[in-house]
Formats: sequence, structure tokens, C-alpha cells
Amino acid sequence: MVEIKNISFSYGRIEAVKDVSFDVQAGECVGILGNNGSGKSTLVTCINKIRMPKTGSVCIDKHDTHKMSRLETARRISYVAQKNEISQITVFDSVLLGRKPYIKWAVSQEDMDICDETIDKIGLSAFKLRYIDELSGGELQKVMLARALVQQPKLLLLDEPTSNLDPKNQYEMLALVKSLTVERSICSIIVIHDISLALRYCDRFVFLKDGAVYKCGDESIVTPETISDVYDVDSTIEVISGRKIVVIN
Repeated sequence: MVEIKNISFSYGRIEAVKDVSFDVQAGECVGILGNNGSGKSTLVTCINKIRMPKTGSVCIDKHDTHKMSRLETARRISYVAQKNEISQITVFDSVLLGRKPYIKWAVSQEDMDICDETIDKIGLSAFKLRYIDELSGGELQKVMLARALVQQPKLLLLDEPTSNLDPKNQYEMLALVKSLTVERSICSIIVIHDISLALRYCDRFVFLKDGAVYKCGDESIVTPETISDVYDVDSTIEVISGRKIVVIN
């Protein structure tokens, strides 16, 4: 289990994240929602120690990650950023970089096997020797997900993993994250803008407003009233083929 406790962060005098607390259970996907500038990405970078929060802690199985070394943290938390550097290395070598926290003197056969297994699981076997600068946006996102997964994390962080993807790749990406989260019994936190996609693939939701938690809970908190207060838009929620869909009026 992951516990985020009273995280606050400021850019100078501007308080970007204000006393944020919530938890994530094993096998669960939690969606972080809110309008632009609400503190979503800043919160994620505080959780993974890219930024050090002014107050608060992140505990994984009751161990405070802010007291861990970078190496120890990298063995527990993996991160898929909004944007990724594109260089001319192969898909396999890019995924292998995710094993860096475990490599001591040389790459082991176990490292190679874990990468092969993950690449196959995500459906990238045919691209294994392709250069990542030759891939589409959806294929590249899957490579970054594979790299994050070979770290064998307890907590997987994804910052807008469906941005700039077409609808097919959006559904494929989130379906992969959801199934692997359950299969590997890990905790996943997903920053996402599309509320309908969040309703389809996330188990619980944290709405941020002005850097603070506005509401946190299951799908019952995703209401037109919440959406109006957080996003300042009118909406209705329809049920189509058994799924909730948010329609902006």
C-alpha cells in the first residue's frame, strides 16, 4: 500500500500543492484529475522525488521513501513522464535502461529475460530491434511503459500517458496499465485529463483544485457538481453500454 501524507510544495511564494493526502491499495489505479495548473504534475514529481516537498511524506508498505537513497527509491517507484527524450537506441536497449537500479557490474541474464518478457507482454516483440526515433507516439509510450515496468516497482506513476495519442492507442495504453496493475498487484497513479477514460480504467479518483484535494473517492464523487466546481463547465453523465460517459454541455 502507498500512503501520500500532507504533501505541500511551493515555487517561491506560489504554493502549487497544498497538504495533499490519499492512499493507493495494491492492484488499484487512482486517477489524478483537475484543470491546468491545479498541481497534478507537480504532485507526481514530489511523489517520485524529482522535487522535494516542503512538507509531507510518501510511504510504501510503511517505509518513508524520502528517507531512502535514490537507488532504493528507483527500485520501488517508476515514472512515465508526459514527454520523453527520443534518441537513436533500440527498443530493447531503451527498456533495458529500466534495469539500471539492479545492475551492479554487468547486465545479467535475469535482466535480459525480464526485458524480453516485458516487451513480449506489452506487444512490442516485433519492434525490439527498431530504433525508438522510428516509432509512432503510441509505440513510444508503450516502450516507456515497458521501461518503467522492468524496474519491478511497487508504485507506477504516469503523467498524462494518453496525451497526443489517438483514441485506439489511448484505450490500449490504459487497458495495459490497468491489467498489469492488477496482475502484478502494484499501485498505479495516473494523471489524466479525460474524465470518461478515467471512469473506465481507474478505481478511485483524486480531484485537485488550486493545489489542494477537492474530493477523493470512488466513482460516486464524479458528478456534474464536482466537474462544475473543479473545471468550471456544465456537464451531464450518461450511461452508454454500461459505462459512464461525461458529456460537456
